Amino acid sequence: MSADVTSPAQDDAAHDGAAQDDPGGASAEERDTGTPPAKNGRGADEAQPYGLPGKPLARGPFLFGLVGGLGVLTAIALAQMVVASLSTIILVVVAMFLAVGLNPAVEALQRRGLGRRWAISIVFAGVVVAFALFGLAVVPPLSQQVADFVAAVPGYVTELSRHPTLRRLDAEYQILPQLASFVTGTLGPSLASGVVGAGLVVLDGVFTTVTLLVLMLYFLGSLHTIKQYLLKLVPASRRERTGAIAEEILGGIGGYVAGNVLISVIAGVVSWIFLSILGVKYALALALVVALTDLIPLVGATIGAVLVSAVVALQSLPVGLACAIFFVVYQQIENYLIYPRVMKRSVDVTPAVTVIAALFGGALLGIVGALLAIPVAAAISLIIREVVLPRQALS
Repeated sequence: MSADVTSPAQDDAAHDGAAQDDPGGASAEERDTGTPPAKNGRGADEAQPYGLPGKPLARGPFLFGLVGGLGVLTAIALAQMVVASLSTIILVVVAMFLAVGLNPAVEALQRRGLGRRWAISIVFAGVVVAFALFGLAVVPPLSQQVADFVAAVPGYVTELSRHPTLRRLDAEYQILPQLASFVTGTLGPSLASGVVGAGLVVLDGVFTTVTLLVLMLYFLGSLHTIKQYLLKLVPASRRERTGAIAEEILGGIGGYVAGNVLISVIAGVVSWIFLSILGVKYALALALVVALTDLIPLVGATIGAVLVSAVVALQSLPVGLACAIFFVVYQQIENYLIYPRVMKRSVDVTPAVTVIAALFGGALLGIVGALLAIPVAAAISLIIREVVLPRQALS
């Protein structure tokens, strides 16, 4: 009795064995009658009425080429999107860069007992005041000089018309009527369109500045939240070390920005004092130009010195030469005395790497790239020293 009873597991094993004996998957009716089911011309039967399936389409050359072509088109579209939004990307990067650079000032105010919101408000107000002072110092002198030039144009024309040589040439070749027709017919509309274009450029600059300040404020307020969120993307086993390296990188960037701004402020103040002593017109505006160009690595101080010396030379040649000598002497003091003392705790980059990084950054993104190149080079140097070299030593 017990020999005839089988367990379900034994039944399944027997069924599997029968399936292995009959690899064709024949039904019970097939095995009993010995006749296969009816098939049509396409090899279809009752179990597969549409015939046997063919090879997967993914292995076909047509689908492979189609998927590859779609991938290429997607890559081209993404590249075009990046190029089209490059100005926005640069704006966001600069805002984040400024937020990281101003964060040490916020933390310094926090150590004095202020809350983070109040510290951010004070720092942001200082930045807005700096932008406003720059605009008030540069825009009025520039508009006044343009207005003076426009008012002096009729006098210049009158003096030219009284010149004997010009009067003789005008009698022979009718120069003044042709000049008048050129001014009224060609130059006037061109200047009008140029004024409209200049106004649009000014509006665009104001909009960009306001957007930059707003983004900087948001990034400055949520900097800790952004850091914590990005650290969550790192595996837990590497999170602590990654956080320490990130803090050192951000500290270096903040120190670089703060040091660079301090050096520019010193250059602007010293230039303003010197130009005021010499009695140069618009000394504050020219000093702000020196401070602004001094932010550019390597060549910024030279550009500012050349521009200011040329403007002063138009007012008085001896004073312009004195300004050129002053800037040459001051740059030596800045390069060998002020810069090393201010930057000794910010970024640790060799001079050769600094020059190469600034050149590449300037070639890629202009002035913005030159400003970002040195802290980026410092961050890459730190990652190589703390991550790549230890791995190479263990391999």
